[in-house]
Amino acid sequence: MQLAFIWVIGVAAAVGYGIFADTADAVAAALFDGVNAAVEFCLGAGVIMCLWCGVFEVMRRAGLADGLSRLLRPILCKLFPETSRHRETFDALSSNVAANLLGLGNAATPMGIRAAQGMAQAHGRRSARELATLVVLNTASVQLIPSTIASVRAACGAAVPFDILPAVWVTSVCSVAAGLLSVRVLRP
Repeated sequence: MQLAFIWVIGVAAAVGYGIFADTADAVAAALFDGVNAAVEFCLGAGVIMCLWCGVFEVMRRAGLADGLSRLLRPILCKLFPETSRHRETFDALSSNVAANLLGLGNAATPMGIRAAQGMAQAHGRRSARELATLVVLNTASVQLIPSTIASVRAACGAAVPFDILPAVWVTSVCSVAAGLLSVRVLRP
């Protein structure tokens, strides 16, 4: 809510200054150009995100997402020992991490919420560390295929949207390691 308030004040200040400085025509032109660019960007990025969410849904129905979840099970059991005892919550957690690995943050969100709710219900106050670990994995997730970032780059006109793969892999591994270390050291 405060961000919306700050945004409205900024726009009002820009329009007010444009009127005061007698550059209202330039402000109006910039406003319409910005709105046009924003709509084009949202449509372009939205189409690509829908495509990747559809790809994940096909993977899920074909059983490939479950296979990826099974591959992740040994690692996730060590990170989430309490949650691994609750099948439904652990399945949501595994699907969330698998979707994040594929760079499908939008598809991962509902499963992450389901996993967090299951953790909180299953083990109450003891869930703080595992919930913090889940937040770290969702915020700084390792992405093998950064589809959301690539879709943004494609919508902005990048010639090769996936040329950032090595940088994404290195930074995401480092950020996940730092986050998991912080959770272990700070012990929420």
